[in-house]
Amino acid sequence: MESDRVRDAAAAEIGRHRRLLRTRRDARVLSGLMLPLLRWSPPAGFGVLTTTGRKTGKLRSKCVRVIRQGRRAYLVALRPPHVAVTRPDAVHAWVWNIRADPRVRLRIPGGMFDGVAYEITDAAELARARAAICDAVHATDYAECALHLRGLPTRTKIQELHRYWFDTGIPVAIQLKETPS
Repeated sequence: MESDRVRDAAAAEIGRHRRLLRTRRDARVLSGLMLPLLRWSPPAGFGVLTTTGRKTGKLRSKCVRVIRQGRRAYLVALRPPHVAVTRPDAVHAWVWNIRADPRVRLRIPGGMFDGVAYEITDAAELARARAAICDAVHATDYAECALHLRGLPTRTKIQELHRYWFDTGIPVAIQLKETPS
């Protein structure tokens, strides 16, 4: 069962991770602090995803780690170990929004792109997304790794962190339109 797999993977990793965000409010505060900076100029490997709220119809923006390959962008809805152990089926609001309306905007280095987002289920595309997300290491990933894992960040630790996120999270792809808007 998927939730058992996620719970087991999280339980195996929980000792290595810092408990950075303790509540949903903490996550909203962190995102609120990061959002203006990323809207202005997202660094490589990061972006701002804008979805349409499934209940309100309002635009909702979220800071995300995203890797672009051609006309596709790959990202993962993360489940930190402390959440995955207790709620392995937890789903971020932005994923619910994509399920309701897959049309999104993505601000990444290179511009703002309109696109259509979807959860990845195809095995070949999952493999491509996993490689793209887990192999990519950018300068900002070292700081991110220091926030999430104990000890000094290394390229190997960063890639292990990304593999954990991919294997326990919800992989999403965005089919980007040709040119930035």
